[in-house]
Amino acid sequence: MLWTLLAVVSAMFLGLYDVAKKSSLKSNPVISVLAVSTGISAIFFIPFALNQIFGLGWFGGTMFDIAEAAPRDYLLVFFKTIIVYLSWILSYFGLKTTPLSIYGPLNASRPMLVLLGAIAIYGERLNVYQWIGIVLAIGSLFMLSISSRKNEGIDFRHNRGIWCVALGMVFGAASALYDKFLLVRMDNMFVQTWFVIFQAGMMLSTLALVKFFQMRKTARGGGDAPEKFHWSPSILAISVFLTLADFAYFYSLTLDGAMVSVVSTLRRASVVVSFLFAALVFKEKNIRSKAVDLGLVLLGMVFLLLGTR
Repeated sequence: MLWTLLAVVSAMFLGLYDVAKKSSLKSNPVISVLAVSTGISAIFFIPFALNQIFGLGWFGGTMFDIAEAAPRDYLLVFFKTIIVYLSWILSYFGLKTTPLSIYGPLNASRPMLVLLGAIAIYGERLNVYQWIGIVLAIGSLFMLSISSRKNEGIDFRHNRGIWCVALGMVFGAASALYDKFLLVRMDNMFVQTWFVIFQAGMMLSTLALVKFFQMRKTARGGGDAPEKFHWSPSILAISVFLTLADFAYFYSLTLDGAMVSVVSTLRRASVVVSFLFAALVFKEKNIRSKAVDLGLVLLGMVFLLLGTR
């Protein structure tokens, strides 16, 4: 089915997005990376917004044309923006201090929450293959996170970075469930375009506030010097990969038969991409034992695909 293929494509770009985030955060403050990357993303979508507002007809007859929307629709998308804002702030702070090979598996356990919500809210029902796939995927990722804790000495219960990742995962799951609600009521390009623009406005406003308070604190002679921002091509990569991942994701949920629980789980296959980079590029620890558990993730994805044929 096309929607499952789009979910896999989204997963690939999502994995590259995680790699770009980790690379950007090595020498940069979290808020600066978020503000600059979302600002760049917004530039990509401004033509679509202008076309809709002024009826310019630039994209008429294409998938990039956005229909007129009611004020209520903008408010609904803005509510999504608030949820994702919280998810990103927490996740980025968590990723900055957490190895990518631990962050990926933890974040990939999100489908468990999405699955529970999809069953409770949307009445989704999974077949045997899909249940096997989801159980394998979630179970293997849980084992992977436990293995990382034992071998790398990171105490999940008292580590702020881990708690940030976990809370970011909760808000991310809420966003995935809310997406299904939005995309049966409005155009996917409308949702993505205005979400990105609203998100950029919120992140840039947050950066302005942070800089204001930092300057005032510095003027009073208190505190350490704030971490400086350094431009990196990986920040541009964040914008590009996230835009492509979200486009495939939003479009997949508009197709007939699309199940948010399965799409969310397939997207977590992004952990495979980030894991490979963690091993080959970032040279992180405990890769061999983690690779065994990661094999179960792939097996889980196979069962999910078998169940959606």
